[in-house]
Amino acid sequence: MQTITHSALDGKSVRPLIFRNVEDYEDLHRIGIGGLDKIIDAGFGMDSIQGNVTQASIPVQLQFLQQFLPGFVKVMTAARKIDEFIGINTAGSWEDEEVVQGIIENTGSAVPYGDLTNVPLSSWNENWVTRTVVRFELGMRVGNLEEKRAARIMVNSAESKRESAGLALEQQRNAVGFYGYNSGNNFTYGFLNDPGLPAYVTVAATGTGSSTLWSTKTFLEICADIRTAIVGLRTQSQDTIDPETTALTLGLPTDCVDYLSVTSDFGISVRDWLTQTYKKTRIVSAPS
Repeated sequence: MQTITHSALDGKSVRPLIFRNVEDYEDLHRIGIGGLDKIIDAGFGMDSIQGNVTQASIPVQLQFLQQFLPGFVKVMTAARKIDEFIGINTAGSWEDEEVVQGIIENTGSAVPYGDLTNVPLSSWNENWVTRTVVRFELGMRVGNLEEKRAARIMVNSAESKRESAGLALEQQRNAVGFYGYNSGNNFTYGFLNDPGLPAYVTVAATGTGSSTLWSTKTFLEICADIRTAIVGLRTQSQDTIDPETTALTLGLPTDCVDYLSVTSDFGISVRDWLTQTYKKTRIVSAPS
């Protein structure tokens, strides 16, 4: 059975205990202070104690003096952010083996006009990019005795195992979304290792002691790192991606995103500079 909670205060609401009125002293029983009147009425004079027949023990077993707080505290797991980074696209069927994306390139080159010249013809070229489907499974089993005993501590065993299965599958899906899955002969890549991505570039070593970490860099140095990434994106796309008009996502590790709060000598943070300079850019962090 669950213990009745008489009162509850969070940390910021707790105040020092002050005795201002003794008329309500009976309320002290709720916090374990009481019984003094009964002790006085009973008196302290007693006869000689007769020896016990049974083995000496404590008056009340410990389990009868325990109070269990209602509910359970769930163990926290790392945030799963892949959907916030790239979204969700549900397509195909469960039994499919591959996901195929077609790519078309328009070809052709114009030449100066001439009445009798051969006219060049435009055309197109297609490629097919394939990614292998991976399927995961996780089961659950609940026995009758297990369910009955779990109910004694106010736990639904089937529900808890179902929740565990769903959580484990979501964790696996999140991991595949970031890192892909390598089974030897498949083509399943993630957000961080897809071969179609540009090559990885290390930021400038302008921090303290030639460090690349933002924890050692100033406002101007962090802004320069972000600017370098955006300039590279605009340059490689030949201005097809305009950071001022195209929605962008800046993905940062969990242990780096808070360095966007580093301020300049004028009190402007990196985040302020980013949102004012590139208004279409949103910021997402992930432990992955």
